Amino acid sequence: MAKVRSLRTEILFRLIIPLICFIAIESVLSYFVTLHYVNETYDRWLLDSARSLTQEIKVKDGKVHVELPPAALEIFKWDELDQTFFKIISSEQGMIVGDSFVPESFDPSVDWSRPIFFEDEIRGEPVRVVSMLVIRDETPDKIFVHVAETVNKRRDMMIDILLADLVPQIILTLFAGTYLLVGLKRGLKPLHVLADEIAQRSPRDLSPIAETHVFLEVRTLTDTINDLLARLAAAIAAQQRFVANAAHQLRTPLAGLKLQAERALREQDLSAMKPALLQMQSSADRASHTITQLLVLAKSGPVDGMSELKPVNLETLVKETCMDWAPKALQRKMDLGFEGPKQAVYVRGDEVLLRELLANLLDNAILYGNEHGSIIVKLRRNPTPSLIVEDDGAGIPDQEREKIFERFYRIPGSSGNGCGLGLAIVKEIADLHKARLELSRISAAGGTRVIIVFPNLTPTAI
Repeated sequence: MAKVRSLRTEILFRLIIPLICFIAIESVLSYFVTLHYVNETYDRWLLDSARSLTQEIKVKDGKVHVELPPAALEIFKWDELDQTFFKIISSEQGMIVGDSFVPESFDPSVDWSRPIFFEDEIRGEPVRVVSMLVIRDETPDKIFVHVAETVNKRRDMMIDILLADLVPQIILTLFAGTYLLVGLKRGLKPLHVLADEIAQRSPRDLSPIAETHVFLEVRTLTDTINDLLARLAAAIAAQQRFVANAAHQLRTPLAGLKLQAERALREQDLSAMKPALLQMQSSADRASHTITQLLVLAKSGPVDGMSELKPVNLETLVKETCMDWAPKALQRKMDLGFEGPKQAVYVRGDEVLLRELLANLLDNAILYGNEHGSIIVKLRRNPTPSLIVEDDGAGIPDQEREKIFERFYRIPGSSGNGCGLGLAIVKEIADLHKARLELSRISAAGGTRVIIVFPNLTPTAI
């Protein structure tokens, strides 16, 4: 079972995680910036200490001496947190004064024209060291001053600065997280109210959802739900009308069937029963035809849904359907012809429903066309696949052309025993295939032409 994701948790994480990452990156940058300026500040003080030692270097008789009284030395080394070490050496005399363990820079490429700062250790403790070269005019000897200092003050200052920078950010993050949590809870409240409202509805209540207190972003959802409810209400209403009309249409042949059965039961002679039996057969055929059409109409309706559309060779389908209906056309002494291309004509559709579409057009043409007349079925490939059925009957009056596609509607005074479902089925199937349905007269004298224009099928879909 897939894990259910929380919208509130998702939004909160998408907001908090970037905030935490920003604080982490800012803290790292603050560390290096703070380290730079702390070192720069204390390096100046360390350099001042080294320069103060250079003031005590004297040259007498070509020899280098350092006059450093004990009181001055004590002042030089005094510090509450750090220890300071130094040594002064010359290239000729070696070590002159100080602590011999103070580290030196042994890099031969060092530029001694300016003080050199580096980090090292004394007795396992990290120190910051400054080394500088002192030149005296009185002697060619090179004098080096090295001063080292432990880094406790630097470390303490860095911690103080980082805490001063980081603690407010952490507090701000906590406040921001709390505010976002409360804000999300309030912001998502309309969704919970909407869910409760829908949950408390009766299954028969398909009225639109009120959008009075709905946010603009949520209104897209409510509009979609309202559209679904409207389509569902229309589909249910259509199904209810369908059931009511179906019951009405089936009642007539079934009543006739029952009446003729009672009539046949009253007769003693078999020959006297024959008219009643023929009427029973006619009523049963009519009921069977009506039920078949109702089932097709139910399959093509909006509630049942439709199977997946696949490429269908319309040329083969039309030929086979015309051959199936040729015997019925011959019963009325009518010609049934076919005109079409020799190559395949593909459309995207449901083969069973497309056969039923053409069957209903042929059934109507045979039923309402002129006896000894003709029916022509045409198939066109270009510019778009088109199916055309023409008959030479009386035609359909202009004022009736919109009504004949309604279910169970029949033109007043029309012949035949149809139930008014044929063209309604054609319209439903054409709509499901996104095909355009056109109806016209062949000439001023009459005749009916029905054109079904299908959308083009891309070559990759064949």
